[in-house]
Amino acid sequence: MSLAATPAEAPAPRALLARQPNEFDLARIERLLVGRQRYRYVEPVVVPITDGYLVRAPCCSRTIDPEGGEIDIARLLWDERAREWRLFRRDHGTQSWIEDGRFARLGELMGWLNADPSRDFWQ
Repeated sequence: MSLAATPAEAPAPRALLARQPNEFDLARIERLLVGRQRYRYVEPVVVPITDGYLVRAPCCSRTIDPEGGEIDIARLLWDERAREWRLFRRDHGTQSWIEDGRFARLGELMGWLNADPSRDFWQ
């Protein structure tokens, strides 16, 4: 009896395995968002997207959506080649995403997003 893996049991090449999004990090992001310093009274939604997550929340300040609708807050993307997280903020005036920073760990990214020292995310 051979202990070698048969072709059906062989692990998939690393490039074929999608690292993001996954249920573990989705739940972690949702849990960490509770610690944000601004707009603690709104309930953000985390949506899985290709290679990462989109954070959306009601616009309670009405600065972007006068009707208080749900707006994009941040995009969190995993860059497999660089092995780092990229954080983007939404420029609602131009309807574009602007890279805000790169982080080695998801926890570091979430700390920055939750603190929002320049008030770029939670408006």
